[in-house]
Amino acid sequence: MPETRTLALLAFLVLFLGCDKPAERPGPDAVPRPGKDVSERKIRVVTTIGMITDIVGQVGGERVRVTGLMGPGVDPHLYKASEGDVTRMAEADVIFYGGLHLEGKMTEVFERIQARILTVAVTDRIDRALLLRPPEFEGSYDPHVWFDVTLWMKAVEQVAETLAGIDPQRGETYRGNAKAYLEKLSELHRYVESRAGELDPSRRVLITAHDAFHYFGRAYGFEVQGLQGISTVAEAGTADIQALAKQIAERRIPAIFVETSVSPRTIEALREAVRARGFRVEIGGNLYSDAMGDPGTPDGTYIGMVRHNIDTIVSALSK
Repeated sequence: MPETRTLALLAFLVLFLGCDKPAERPGPDAVPRPGKDVSERKIRVVTTIGMITDIVGQVGGERVRVTGLMGPGVDPHLYKASEGDVTRMAEADVIFYGGLHLEGKMTEVFERIQARILTVAVTDRIDRALLLRPPEFEGSYDPHVWFDVTLWMKAVEQVAETLAGIDPQRGETYRGNAKAYLEKLSELHRYVESRAGELDPSRRVLITAHDAFHYFGRAYGFEVQGLQGISTVAEAGTADIQALAKQIAERRIPAIFVETSVSPRTIEALREAVRARGFRVEIGGNLYSDAMGDPGTPDGTYIGMVRHNIDTIVSALSK
């Protein structure tokens, strides 16, 4: 019943906003259409994943009131909007989401309501030539772009220009905040490169629950394999587990990794399959993939989660 009511509310929201068909998507450099005057109040922002929530907080500062829909440990591929989410989206001045089908079926809702509520995919500024397009992902792009820090910097620019378009009187404030944050991200990128360089190339093999880390692998020189596909909708089968276990045992890969937003069941099954082949592989630790850590902790920020991930990976694979 709760799910039925939520779907009904989503349908009502679409009809109420007069969106019989998806509106034409604006280009990444388009100036947002005129909306409500926000000069005397905070901009009401709704975001999906925590990494986007963090960007909006960094760029918008005290000028934004941000509501993130997906907290720690939440898988955006499987997320279903609640009744409260529908109400929050209807009251927002702008909705920021990842795009590239990261949010699954919610993407259609965002595209349909954008005629009345400004909805922005933060990945729109990324050159499509730089995106990965795995053949198993039905011709779509891999949405996990935040694992390449240089690509995620484009998302920061997208948020800054959108907020400046909504609140032009403070446009330079948003751009200044973005510039300061981008400098920190440039430093973060160099840190990840440096830490990755501590591992011999033969040890840079990252095995996780699902294929979220390919941008990371391309940017920082890791071979990446996941038990599940790009999306967590499809689960790994016994044949997948056995094939990967055979490879781990033969190559003597020291560690595999659990993700905080994905059930550890398949990784634990993989470890047992490797042990059955006479090799002991360790769980190298928890990695943040589609969600960050708890608010108020270092891992509850984008910079903190990236540093946690590379530190955990290097420590485990160095053994």
